This record gives sequence, structure tokens and C-alpha cells, in this order.
Amino acid sequence: MRAPPAAPRNQEPPALARPVSRRTVLALGGLGVIAVAGGAAALWATWPSGTAGFVGGDDLHQPDELTSSGGLLDVTLSATPATTVIGGRSARVLGYNGGLPGPTLRLVPGDRLRVTLVNGLAGPTNLHVHGLHVSPEGNGDNMAVMVKTGESFHYEYRLPADHPPGVYWYHPHHHGTVADQVFGGLYGTIVIDDPVPIESSRERVLVISDVTLDGVGAVADASAADRMQGREGELVLVNGQLAPVLALRPGERERWRIVNACVSRYLRLRLDGQRLQLLGIDSGRLERPAEVDEILLAPGNRADILVTALEGGTELRTLAYDRGTATSGGMMGGSGQAATGTEVALATVTVTGDPVAAPGAVPRQPAPLDLRGATVTARRELSFDMGMGMGGGSMMTFTINGQEFDPERLDTTVLAGSVEEWTLRNTSEMDHPVHLHVWPMQIVDRGGTAEAAVVWRDVVNVPARGQTTVRISFADFAGRAVYHCHILDHEDAGMMGTILVR
Repeated sequence: MRAPPAAPRNQEPPALARPVSRRTVLALGGLGVIAVAGGAAALWATWPSGTAGFVGGDDLHQPDELTSSGGLLDVTLSATPATTVIGGRSARVLGYNGGLPGPTLRLVPGDRLRVTLVNGLAGPTNLHVHGLHVSPEGNGDNMAVMVKTGESFHYEYRLPADHPPGVYWYHPHHHGTVADQVFGGLYGTIVIDDPVPIESSRERVLVISDVTLDGVGAVADASAADRMQGREGELVLVNGQLAPVLALRPGERERWRIVNACVSRYLRLRLDGQRLQLLGIDSGRLERPAEVDEILLAPGNRADILVTALEGGTELRTLAYDRGTATSGGMMGGSGQAATGTEVALATVTVTGDPVAAPGAVPRQPAPLDLRGATVTARRELSFDMGMGMGGGSMMTFTINGQEFDPERLDTTVLAGSVEEWTLRNTSEMDHPVHLHVWPMQIVDRGGTAEAAVVWRDVVNVPARGQTTVRISFADFAGRAVYHCHILDHEDAGMMGTILVR
């Protein structure tokens, strides 16, 4: 494989850990950041800031898995404060059913998924099944639902019989607290199995997230500048673990389901020295696996890949990515330094033991739907903008077509069953990954260049000062949903709109 490209410019050192404010304690659900009297000083002394003192190297563990039976998966997800071990240290986070990440939900097309969400947090929450093509109405993927502290809500989702297989995920979506709750640890994977199995020796879920812990082992608050930029945690985790180890035998082919559950971090993934075959990203499945050296996942994207082990060990790494800056022109009193992060070794992959026989060929997948020949009923432009607040203050605004999110306002009305073409414009100096709930998007043009392949995403990255054009088939479901920037701090700050399909 070729050498990795040079890291983009303007790398940023890790931010210092910050104490957790009362506001974030409420938003995160009471992580218990206040130490018992007399013990606070000792606890603080044992927790250095930054990444010092954390160790990795444990075998990668898999989240608990809950599988449908007889066409139904009926589960309870309890969102509560949780205690876990990160990098050899005790940490107080959030979790579904006490796990970091929550349990993996495994289904097949046509299944029903019932979820009883129990809110054990100190503030409201709800649930979004990210990427699933299901109804947004009633007790479906309904963002208007608010589950109060101590209450529960019964969700039910019916997957279409032709629902695309692949890897999806779930996380909270109560406006104003999404970034805090996801950063705190509330996320989990959904796997929709293939109608025709793909041979592999082992399947692994890899949920990649990041977090910053403060001096007492609780999730650190984000500063105003962090929220404007979109926070990136000091510790980058795989299944809640720091730098775990994965062991493979030579010739062994594994299937990895990778979720970018980071609030703002882009992942440029490489596994040099091994064979990577991309099956698909989000719900977009390739007819034949693509040989790749690097995979870019914006926040919210997922990848389904085959890894064939070759001789010698290696590291799964994410390289630096220049996603731009929210501080240009002195906004927030910042330096204008871009939020690129640095290269991070996510996991160690060892390849030892006796070689195994070569696996069978990957069955050809159905050709994806192509909307480029469809009749377009409407064309729209959505402008994702960042600017200064009223009166020239230091706070920035995050808007779509000049408006901050208002749950009482309807921004877009669409005819059910129609195909529309949307041009997503980014007027800011930062990339914005755009997510539309329920209905996936086919990318047809990037920056004025037509897309040659059939590319489907439910999170579409729109580069700084760039534009991307997509087509959307509003098929199967009517109802009210949302579209937004999936840098979750930007969503919480107002970069979200409401759509009604009727």
C-alpha cells in the first residue's frame, strides 16, 4: 500500500481538560462530578489533565448483542450515569444499560424493533435511530418526543422488507443536549444483516468515539470556543477502550462494522499493511467490494469493511483532517487555528499463528437505485451559514438559510413519493456534514463536478466554502423530520431545519 499522505495544515494540540459546570451536570444527567467532602483534593491529584497516565493494550471487547427472533426485537434501553474503566482509570460517563457503547441491535429487513427508553438522567432525552428508513411519526423516529427524567417511552419501528443491509446506530436527539449526551457516552450500533451472508471468520463492531475527562474522572465540560468549533475529545476510544488490541491469523478475513460516533471529529482511517475491502458507507452498498487504502468518515458516517490479515502487525490509525475553523476573523477571540486534530493510533492489530484458508468470493450485491434519470419535482438550495450574533457580540450564529432552528416552525414541505434535488451550500470556513433523517441522499455533484458513481449517504459532507448536490426520493413514509449539521455542537446551536413530507 502507498505511504499515507502528509497531514493537513494547522494541527491543533489537545485542549486542556476543564471542570464540569452545573449546566453540563444537568444536561448530561448528573455524572456525579462533585467529590465527597474531604476526598476531592486527593481525587483531583490522581487525575492529570490531557492524556497523561492513561494506558491501553487490552483485547478489544464487543458490546452486548441483542438479536431479533421471529421478526421482532423487543429491548429496553436505560439511559443512566455509568462507571467504567478508560485507559486503566475509573471514569464516570453516561451509558445505555450501563455499557460504553450500548448494546448492538441486530435485525433483518422486515423486522419490527420495539425499544422502551427509560430516562435515568437528570434532564430530558429521546432516541434517534440514525440512518434507518422508518416512519418519523408517532412512536417511530420522532424527534418531537421528549422523555422526562424518571419517565419512559415506547418506540416501535417497522423496517421495510427491502431495507438496505448495513451498519446504523442510535443516539439521543433532544435539541440542545445532543452533543453533551453523545459526548458523555450515549450511543450504540444497529446492524441490518445481509439477505445473502458474506463469508468472514469473525465480525466485529468498532464504535469510535472521543471524550475528555476532568480531574475527578468525569466527562469534562466544553468551553464556548469548543462548542463553536465543535469539540474533539482528548481520548479517542474504540468500543469505550483506549488503544485496544485485535488479534488475527494470516489470511483470515474479518468483517468490521465501524461507526463514527464522535461529536465533531472526522476519521481518516488507515490500516497499512493489510487488505481492506469496502462494502459500503452508511446505507450505500457497492455492487462489488472496493480495494481501499483509506476511508474518510464524517461524524455520523459508518463503514462496512472486510479486513484480510497479511503478515506482520500494524495499527488502525486516524490521520489528521483539516475541517476548517470557527474562529477566523477573531471570532470568539480565537487564533484562527483550524480544528484538525492529530494522528491517533486507535488500535493495534497483531497477525500471528498458522495461516488460514482463503475465504470464498463476496457475492455480488444488487445494483443501487440511481435517481439521476428520475423526474425531479422540485429543486431547493440550503445554505449552511456561520456568522456573528446580534449587536456584533462574540457569540456566533449557526443557521440554515439565515434561520436558527425553531421547533414550532416548518422550514420545508415536500410531496410524498416525489424526487427532489437539493444543493447544499456551505458559506463558512468549516466543513459541515449534513444529515437528513429517514430518507437517504444520492450525491450527484460535488463542487460543480458530476459524481460518476452511484453514491448514497445519510450524512453528506459539504466542504468549507463548497457545495454538494443530492437527490432524494421521499418514498414510503410521510411525516415530520429534521435535517441538520452532524457536528452536534452546531446542531445544538441552531443549524437544523424541519421538513414535512405529506
